[in-house]
Amino acid sequence: MKRLLKYINTNVLFKVVHLNTATILTKIVAGILTSKAIAIFIGVEGMALIGNLKNFLTAIHSIAILGFYNGLVKYIAEFKENAVELSKTLSTAYYLGFFSTLLVSFLCYYNAQAVNDFLFSENYNYAYVIRVLALALPFYSLNMFSFSIMNGFSKYKILLIISIIGQILGLLITLVLIYQNKIDGALVAAVIAPSLIFLITLVGIVNRKNFVSYVKISNVDGEILKKLGPFTAVALVTVVALPLISIVIRNYIIDHSGIKDAGYWEAMNRISDYYLMFVSSLMTLYILPKFSNIESKKEFKSEILNVYKAIIPVFALSLLLIYLLRPFIVKVVFSEAFQPVEQLFGWQLLGDFVKVISIVIAYQFIAKKMFVHFIIIELFLVVVLYFSSIYLIDGVGVKGAVIAHFVSYLMYFGIVLLIFNSSIFSVIPQDDKT
Repeated sequence: MKRLLKYINTNVLFKVVHLNTATILTKIVAGILTSKAIAIFIGVEGMALIGNLKNFLTAIHSIAILGFYNGLVKYIAEFKENAVELSKTLSTAYYLGFFSTLLVSFLCYYNAQAVNDFLFSENYNYAYVIRVLALALPFYSLNMFSFSIMNGFSKYKILLIISIIGQILGLLITLVLIYQNKIDGALVAAVIAPSLIFLITLVGIVNRKNFVSYVKISNVDGEILKKLGPFTAVALVTVVALPLISIVIRNYIIDHSGIKDAGYWEAMNRISDYYLMFVSSLMTLYILPKFSNIESKKEFKSEILNVYKAIIPVFALSLLLIYLLRPFIVKVVFSEAFQPVEQLFGWQLLGDFVKVISIVIAYQFIAKKMFVHFIIIELFLVVVLYFSSIYLIDGVGVKGAVIAHFVSYLMYFGIVLLIFNSSIFSVIPQDDKT
């Protein structure tokens, strides 16, 4: 036991996790309280509708900023001592993001009824929520642009504070609106909360270095756009395709199994999102930078094994504990009405386990800028997830959606292993490169 505690205290992986713990815990607590409010004041059916809007927001937010965020952070950090290149980077991202956001807002506003029918069906009329989203979208984009600047200049402390305050503010607004207006309040809160954070961000950057002078339309540069292009392509696949497929699957469940089953599936997805936040944070903070510095197959194989030894046993035990406590978790996070969610835990947890061990290896695609490979396997995942979900939902109902989740990531894992077969399983000479 002493050796285990010493390992946990000294291993860099666990130290890295602590850097973002406050933000993650705030998000999880806010998410659980929001889910509880939805369960009490709106119910299972409302959970399904809010799930569709949440997925749509994820996709539309990424489209509005052209998926520039990660690329912008990278190149701001790279050019922060080079005023000319920094100006080109900021100008290109700002103006292209500005026009993209205006276009998306315009399309959402004037096609609100069509979006409503896609998300909620013709049985509901929440087109006004889509119009509110269209008006709030520019503020979200400005917030992400500001975040990327602070992130690129390593202003982690202020980012942490803004994120925590934003989560608390968003939670309070959501709870008040749900209490007063039920489903309408929840939908409006979902679309305005991400944009309201800009007001806090503005306070955080107003007294800092003035970047306005760096943003000039004459400095929009094609070479910078080429550099940001791969990040856009990756974002449009990972952050747009998967949420949109989730909407299609949820609508299929509503049509073939009932809106309550769709609500149960959304509840399961929410629980999954909460515990996966920790793993996702670790990937961003440690694994991606570490893989970027790896130059040989031997180092890659060694690092994969180190990550697996440090994370996977703990993650597996955590999932087992979650499975055993599922009746308690469902009652605490939701309500008695969500008891059928318990039958979805097994396959969802198995799928999440395979997902994590897959993504650990797949991050090498991003680290080594193998963007085409990454996009192809992500599209493969989306296609398999869609067709397996439809087939299995027809066969076993809503449980088929979580079985499809497991099957899809199992096949995804197989493809990733096949691509990196020589790096992971072969006996590698000392000087072989990845």
